[in-house]
Order: sequence, then C-alpha cells, then structure tokens
Amino acid sequence: MNHKKHVVRILIFSLIVFGAISCAKKEEKKPVHPKVAKLKLPAGFVAEHIYSPGENDQGSWVAMTFDDKGRMITADQYGALYRLEIPAVGSDSLAPKIEKLVVGDQTDQKLGMGYAQGLLYAFNSVYVMVNHRGNDEFERTTGMYRIQDLDGDDRYETVTLIKLMEGSPGEHGPHSMILSPDGQSIYISAGNHVDVPEMDSYRLPKAWDRDNLFPEIKDPRGHANDRMAPGGWIAKTDPEGKTWELVAAGFRNEFDIAFNENGDLFTYDSDMEWDFGMPWYRPTRICYVPSGAEFGWRTGNQKWSPNYPDNLPAALNIGQGSPTNVMFGTNSNFPDKYKKALYTFDWSFGIIYATTLTPEGASYAASGEEFISGSPLPLTDGEFGPDGAMYFLTGGRRLESDLYRVYYDGDEAPGTSTKQTLTEEHEIRRKLETYHAGGPKAGAIDEAWPYLAHEDRFIQYAARIAVEHQPVSEWQSMVFAEENPNIAIQAAIALARHGSPSVATPLLNKLTSINYSDLSETGKQNLLRAIELTLFRFENSAKASFPKVIAYLDPYYPSGNNNLDRELAKLLTYTGAEDAVSKTLAILETAKDDENFQKTLTSSSDLIMRNPQYGMDIANMLANVPPAQQTYLAVVLGGAEKGWTPELRDKYFTWIRNAFNYKGGRSYVGFIDRARKMALSHVASSEKAKYDEMSGAALLTGNGNDIVQSDVQPEGPGRRWTLEEAEPLVENLSGRDYVRGKAMYAATLCQSCHTMQGEGGIIGPDLTQLGTRFSPKDILNSTINPSDVISDQYAATVLVLNDGNSVVGRVTNEDESNYYVSQNPFAPETIRTVPKSSVVETKLSEVSIMLPGMINRLNEEELKDLMAYLISGGNPDHEVFKGSETASNTD
Repeated sequence: MNHKKHVVRILIFSLIVFGAISCAKKEEKKPVHPKVAKLKLPAGFVAEHIYSPGENDQGSWVAMTFDDKGRMITADQYGALYRLEIPAVGSDSLAPKIEKLVVGDQTDQKLGMGYAQGLLYAFNSVYVMVNHRGNDEFERTTGMYRIQDLDGDDRYETVTLIKLMEGSPGEHGPHSMILSPDGQSIYISAGNHVDVPEMDSYRLPKAWDRDNLFPEIKDPRGHANDRMAPGGWIAKTDPEGKTWELVAAGFRNEFDIAFNENGDLFTYDSDMEWDFGMPWYRPTRICYVPSGAEFGWRTGNQKWSPNYPDNLPAALNIGQGSPTNVMFGTNSNFPDKYKKALYTFDWSFGIIYATTLTPEGASYAASGEEFISGSPLPLTDGEFGPDGAMYFLTGGRRLESDLYRVYYDGDEAPGTSTKQTLTEEHEIRRKLETYHAGGPKAGAIDEAWPYLAHEDRFIQYAARIAVEHQPVSEWQSMVFAEENPNIAIQAAIALARHGSPSVATPLLNKLTSINYSDLSETGKQNLLRAIELTLFRFENSAKASFPKVIAYLDPYYPSGNNNLDRELAKLLTYTGAEDAVSKTLAILETAKDDENFQKTLTSSSDLIMRNPQYGMDIANMLANVPPAQQTYLAVVLGGAEKGWTPELRDKYFTWIRNAFNYKGGRSYVGFIDRARKMALSHVASSEKAKYDEMSGAALLTGNGNDIVQSDVQPEGPGRRWTLEEAEPLVENLSGRDYVRGKAMYAATLCQSCHTMQGEGGIIGPDLTQLGTRFSPKDILNSTINPSDVISDQYAATVLVLNDGNSVVGRVTNEDESNYYVSQNPFAPETIRTVPKSSVVETKLSEVSIMLPGMINRLNEEELKDLMAYLISGGNPDHEVFKGSETASNTD
C-alpha cells in the first residue's frame, strides 16, 4: 500500500511537472520578426512575415491572386509572375515554396508574361493586366491578357490578348480585375490615363463633357493635362472579352474594386496631392458605385463639386494618401464586425482602413477605423486566402517588398456570411437601374419620371440615368410641361446633356421660371447646376438668355452660403453681370471656409510623421493653410472681363500678391499664378506692367510655379545619394566653402528642425557639437538613412487608441490624464491633447521624423560643403575651412 502511494505520488508529481513544462512551452513566445513588430493590430489578431522578394532579386510585388489549388500568384511591377505554396498557419517554418512562372514559349529566354498591376484567377485561367510599353525584354504592351494551362501540365503555355488599352497608362493605367457576384463576368478598373475603349453598351450614357464654367486652369506642372472626360472608369466583360459594358466613370485613379455580400460595388479613389489646399481638391474617398455612376473627375481645376447632382458623393472621405487595394472580409475567418468590413489600403502612409457599411436609404452609411498600420508600410495588394487569413503585399516603385499574413486568434467566433437587410429605397434604385441596360424600354419614362423628385439622391440619380437611356423625343416636351420644380430641374439636366442647341432658350426660360426662394438649399444647388450645364452645353445658343439669367440670379448674390456663392459668382461672372466683380470682391477678403469643409476620417496632422517624405509637405502646408473659399472666388475673378474699376483691380491684384504667402500643395503657387495671368490678360496694355508688379511677379520663378528663394539654392545636378557613393567624398574635407555650406544647410531644410550656433528649430537635436561626437561617415549615414538610428529623445511615438485608430507624433509632455503631442515640425507649438483613457498602447515609431533624401538636390561640391558645415558645427574658423576665401569673410 505504501509502495502504491509512493508510485501515485511520483506519478502526480510527474504530471504536475510535465504540465508545468507544457504550459511553459505554450507560453513561450517566438521571436517577433522586426517587420511585424512595427505593425499596429487590433486585439486578437496575429501578423506573420512570410517573405521578402527583394532579398531574392524577385523585384517589388504589387498584385496577387489565389489559384484553384490554393497557391498564390504574384507579380513584380517591373518583372515576372511568381507562384507560391505558403505553409499553413501554425507551421514551424513560414518559408514558402516559390517558383517563377514560365509562360508561353520560353525557348528564347524572354519574359513570357509580367509587368502586371492586376491579377485574377478565374475560369481556369489567370487574367493579367499588363502595364508596359512592349520592348525586346517583354513584347506585350498595356492591356488585359489571359494565360491558360490547356494540357493540364501545370504550366501556362497559352497567352491570349483580351483587349489593348490606349492612352498613357503608367501608374494611372489599367489596374485590378474581379469576378462579378454571379461568377459569370469580370469587372475591370482603370485610371484616368487610359482611354475608355469603345463599348458595346454604356450604363453611364456616352454624353460626358467638361461641363464646368469655372475658368479653366490645367495643372501648372503638366500632370494629366491631356486627359479629358470621363477620367478613370469601371467596365465589365465576359471571360473571352467579346462584349464590353461601361459601368461607371469619373474617377481619378481607382486602383481596385470589390463587391459586398449584397452584390454592391465599392472602390477607393485618389486625390491629386499637388492640389492639396485648393478648393477643388477632393480627399481620397471610398465610393459606393451603383449602375451608371459618375464621380466628376476632370483635369486641372475642373473637378466637379461632390454637391453637383449629376455626379455622386463619396461614402466616406478618408484623407490624404495613395489608394491601392480594396477588398471585403467576406471570405475571412474574422469576427463578424471585421468579416463584413471593407478593407482599403493606403500606400503613402501605410494604413489599412476597415470601413463598416450599413444600408441607409438607397446607398450606405459608412464609418471607418484603422485596422493595421505601420511605418513604413507601402501597401500594394491583398487577398483573403482559402484559409480565411488576410494576405497583403508591400512594395511598388521598386521599394522594398514584403508578403504578410494576418489571422484572428482571439476569443470571438468567426462571423457569418448572411446578407444585410436592404432598405425599400435600395430596392427602388435597383429597379430603376434595370432601365440602364439593354437599350430603350417600354414604360421606362413612366416608371422613372416621378422618382426625379425623390429625396434620396441615389434614387434621383438612377431615375435620371434611366430617362437618359430613352429617346429624347419621348420626354423632351415633358420637361417644359413639368410643374414639380424638383422634377423639372433633374429633367433639365438630362435634356442639357442630350438635347440639341434649339432647346437652350426654352430650357433657360423654364429654369428661370422656378421660384428660387421656395427651394431648399439642395434644390437651389441643383437649379444652379442645371443652368450651368445649359450655358456650357449650348454656349452660343444660350447667349441670348444671358440677361434673363442675370436678372433671375443677381438678387440672391451673395447668399452667405459658401456652396451657393461659388455657383452664383461663377454664373454671374460668366454671363457678364455688371456688379458680379464688385460683389465678389466685397466677399473675397473676408470669406471663411466652412468648419466641415472636406471633413475626413483621418486628419492631415495625423499623417505627418507616418511618412516623412510626404508628411513634411503636409506639415509645411498646415503651418499656413490657403483659404479655399477665397481662392475659388479669386479664380472666378481671374476669368472676369467686365465690371472692373481701377480700385477693384488694385484690391484684386493685392489679394493675389498676398496669396503667395500661403503654403498649399506642390501646384498651389502655379495655380495662383495662372489665375493672376488670366486676370492680366483682361487688363489694358498700358496698365499690364503696373498690375504685373502689384500682383507679385517678382516673387515668382520664370515658369510661375515656385516662389523665388532669396537664399542661395543648390545648382545641382543632384542625384539619389547612397552612403557608398557619398562616403569617398568626405574622406578629405579641407578648404571648403563656409558660405555655400551654410546655404546648403538652409536649402536642405536642416535649420527648420535643428539648432546650430543658437539658431534654428528645436524638433531635432542641437548640431553645434555634431563634429566632436561623430565621424564624417556617421554624420553622412544619419543624413542619408535617418531611420537607421533614432534617438529616443527625438523619436515619434505611436499612440494606439481604443477606437482602433492611432496618433503619431512627438510626445512633448504628459500628466496623469493626458499625453501632449506635437505633430508638425513646422508648427511645433501646435499641441494635440490625447486623453490617456483613450490610449491602449504606446510604442516608438521606427521611422525618423527627419526627411530622407534631403541632400538629393546637391552636386558633389555642394555635398562636401554641407558636410564640412555640419562637421564644423557652424564654426567658420574650423579647420575644414582653412584656405577658403569665404571662411574669414562671414557675417
């Protein structure tokens, strides 16, 4: 018995010890990959780093799809396709099995297929969206191709061209492809540098034009100046590419598209970042894309207001960034909230947004949050794999590329795939959309006409498009007979788009007979837009009605409403109202932007320290933001020919000169200068010199795109300096030029953030003693690769919030209740207060707040002088300047 008890005790002890060891093993954590450590993830989610193609000379990956065997197929932006077998979640090794895809006849060793910006596995094929100018290395040119394995040997030997894409594609070319909800068709998205191919049918009627009376200014730096309406587009085709249908257009560069469980289409469109601060700038935005949608992109300053009834508004304005991938979590193993979410990728600032979309009226209400973020994290493409995990790529533009996997390992059960309950309005809109395809239909006008007055904007829009698909002869007379003003306005928009010039006068008579005061604010906006379209489309025929339009609108201007005043100023100036100039100038200097103008999910200040290369531009602008409403009115006045007096001209050109003090996007100065020159073209020859000087001509460079720098600027030519190229230059620094070194220190923005000899900014460390503490090589490396070593004292901090978002900036102070964060190095005194109760985690950012590439404007001699100045700590008597004529002649 005692023996048995002893054995039992040993057994129990062994079980306890074994159990403790087992528990310890379970609690042991594998080392976290450094590229995973930088990621911010929601609770319960796990990220894994799978592979780095750049480390294996396989390029920078920008597209992916999964084949029918669960293998991933990826694409190097400037090279080949690859196929991966990825180990399952929980495997001891994450190393994938990789092969370069051999496509077609490879006897000549040329690349068979590649340069893809979009991939889709469907119909036992891989569809490849090539973005390339055919050459000896790779003969295929931009377009959609299909590669197939017809003999079952697991090799794609057949290449079929589906459709060539014309235009000047590049990164605004053709992009992603997805399957339709019924699995029978393929949807294609293309940016604004690709012409809309000739289609077999058009859900958005082929009646597009610029449709804007705003004085036209194309991008001063030449971007997209030859790209006309309708901009980026979405189409669908069958598996063989035999029939094509245009679904929607009016985008700038929507990179990807996705369907939700209800079969509704969404995309994430980009802004023009050079337009930041301009009144026509539109933030990156998530768009719900119903049948026949138009989103109003036009070149330069001609982009339509989201308020215009002939285009559709965003579901959610995100903010600044570079949109890439779009996908729903439908095929994920995520909890319900995230399974139903829309995931959108921002390349510039390294954020994956999760957007919750709830049916509301005929469209969706949207709310968003950060899902994953990291810095740097140049996100390109993503897919949910057969295992329900999220896979995503980083890279693009030959940047370092990585493949990640994210899966859920928390306590919540996987979500369900049940469809959302749609609203009655949603069903009405879908019924109206049946009249958008298949040619004219009996009963369409009777069905759609009453809905032109519907309060839901998406129903109203669908009804107008349905009417536009019917012969004009069947509904033109109904426009003039219509007594409901809201129906008449929408019908007038349709007639302006499809009618003949003979309708101009009766149409303007009809519109000016509507009681303006009785309309809602939206009704007034719609009416003004209908008048603008009529004037634009029938430029010559409408001139006889100018007096009537002026008499109708003039009493209501100014209105005190920014949106209405923009349209009233534009229409009255265009039609030559005598007091349009004086009225507009009276509000020009005092107009204030609306508090919610261009309100976004992510504020610009939150992005500054996520990507120094782009963030510093934001920081510079936020330090002195241009007034958008005033800028709009100033451009309107730039096109005004009548109504000027010497006093009014003095006021206007003085405003222009002062406007050059603001900091907008890269094209801001150029746009203001083009408005200035437009106004000067209407000045008498004898007065042009006077007003040219008054308006700030001396402030500008020869091309008018930049402000003349009073300090010495680099002569260049610069280069993208690497440590290996630059290090030999600093091995012997003697007899350098102190004055030029100091000038290069200022020109490269060092003094904006650093103190030297008691002068400069305080964002970074004092550099006066730099040369006594570090070698020339160390200084050079910190300048070229600022993120290699970051002092904790000057590092940015990532504050992860309990709502899923995050704040990035320098924590300058904290108390029991709050963190105090400086986010703008050009306005360090602007402090954001973040309650500690809202913060779930803090960690240091791995990206320096110092701008990379600061020295890339410098030539070899300028770089030597800058390095000498840094080593000297700003001391003109330092030995590096011995023998230099400028060292002893400093101020």
